[in-house]
Amino acid sequence: HTWQSLTRAAVYVDNIAAALSEAHPEASATFGMNAEAYSAQIMALDAALKADFAVIDEHCTTVVTSHDAFRYFGADYGLTFVAPEGLSTASEASAGDVAVLIEQIRDGGVSAAFVENITDNRLIEQIASETNLSMGGVLFSGALSDADGPAATYLDMMAHNGSQLLTALRAAEAAGLCEDDHDD
Repeated sequence: HTWQSLTRAAVYVDNIAAALSEAHPEASATFGMNAEAYSAQIMALDAALKADFAVIDEHCTTVVTSHDAFRYFGADYGLTFVAPEGLSTASEASAGDVAVLIEQIRDGGVSAAFVENITDNRLIEQIASETNLSMGGVLFSGALSDADGPAATYLDMMAHNGSQLLTALRAAEAAGLCEDDHDD
């Protein structure tokens, strides 16, 4: 799930351009210019998201997702993602894992729950319902949307995910749900 990191995606772009240039040296200049332009777009979005997430209260940066797909996104923007399922959407959460997650949510510090476009939403919706946790929307973790959807391209996907997360975290802050009263 490293594609959930814009900075890592910029490295992919450079590596792809280098490989294409090696395979087709006659087009090397074009590959290089296109890679440079796309990397600039990636880094501009990264800078904007870093600025937006930097002002979120540090006690309001934990969210629940269906599976553990957003570790790299979290590392880039100071968020913590917790999930009942592991890295694979084929894995199933154990009752014990779900119970631990529910207890963590009830103890506070979790701001919202998100469903993903590629997973079964029933478990997350059940956890959110049982804990009165707000649903924050849909995140795109491993597939883009249709061409007319909110995540039709990689950059659209990353901007959409960032927007969904920021909206939910700002709402949790405004509601006073991010207080650090559980450190006792």
